[in-house]
Amino acid sequence: MCARVSHIIPMSASLKHAVSDLLNGTGVDLNGSAPHDLRVRDERFYARVLSGGSLALGESYMDGWWDCEAIDEMVALLLKGNIRSKIKPTFGMAKNALLAQVMNRQFGARAFHIGKAHYDIGNDLYTRMLDKRLTYTCGYWKTAMNLDDAQEAKLDLVCRKIGLQRGQRVLDIGCGWGSFAKFAAEKYGAHVVGVTVSKEQMALAQTLCKGLTVDIRLQDYRSVNETFDHIISLGMFEHVGHKNYRTYFEVARRCLKDDGLFLLHTIGGNRSSITTDPWIEKFIFPDSLIPSAAQITKAAEGLFVMEDWHNFGTDYDKTLMAWYANVEQHWVELAGKYDERFHRMWRYYLLACAATFRVRQNQLWQIVYSKNGIPGGYSSIR
Repeated sequence: MCARVSHIIPMSASLKHAVSDLLNGTGVDLNGSAPHDLRVRDERFYARVLSGGSLALGESYMDGWWDCEAIDEMVALLLKGNIRSKIKPTFGMAKNALLAQVMNRQFGARAFHIGKAHYDIGNDLYTRMLDKRLTYTCGYWKTAMNLDDAQEAKLDLVCRKIGLQRGQRVLDIGCGWGSFAKFAAEKYGAHVVGVTVSKEQMALAQTLCKGLTVDIRLQDYRSVNETFDHIISLGMFEHVGHKNYRTYFEVARRCLKDDGLFLLHTIGGNRSSITTDPWIEKFIFPDSLIPSAAQITKAAEGLFVMEDWHNFGTDYDKTLMAWYANVEQHWVELAGKYDERFHRMWRYYLLACAATFRVRQNQLWQIVYSKNGIPGGYSSIR
């Protein structure tokens, strides 16, 4: 027994030293006193994170093996310190990359998987987390002082960018809980068709938009075959998948009138990839992928003229932190349905994602397209 103990102690110390080496130079200390420092609660953490990378880091937080007062700042410092370059790819990462090459994970009925896995979690969670209009995309904080105003400013910005006029027909690809559809119908007198792959979103959106010129459908965007004055898509392109980017733009071109505008609002990455973070893939957004500018422009080539490209990615940091504050404020109302492991998962999701925008690893793009180019040019609206 004594021989086993004497062997375990140096092994544990060695693993702890290896993790400390990974953190060296990032500004994050192991078991330090700063709010952004990582404090280990279970010694098994070291072996787990060394063998499992980012997936293990998130899972071990969910399990209570470590804590941090300011996860957003911790993740921001790790990303600035380029910690990913120090971590060897795991078997799971290699497997996901191979599957992404050969499979179309968003094909057919699989397109509805994200609806069940994420958006159908519970409208009680989202009504407490989001703004009063239930807008689950980045707000526009140029002049806004709170989340409600930032989201209304974003919705109005979209309407102004497409030059929306009373009576015009708009397709909303990935309509969520109908926030844009309701806003455009009420404020601009538009007729909106919204499609979603979430049954819960559809049901609540239909209730919220009752009596308005709004049609909310449970429908895959690829099956839409109608003509619209304009098309918008807010925060849905991240679920399309790289194998479907071209098809997505072909559908948009097919459904858009010759003189109409198509506005794409999407998270964007600085580098092209065909896989997403393993923890995000497993627990938050299965089958998701953040596109790069190169992937978007290649998919749209020959189909659209890019009239305007607007980046306000830092606004997503503010939006995510506002969502996090709302969840924490209302957690006592949610705790009866969602356990503490879910609470930690959701906290880690919101704060880690905020960090990616804070360090400019992720962007938020609004891109305006026309089919043939606007005569005389497009006037950018900010």
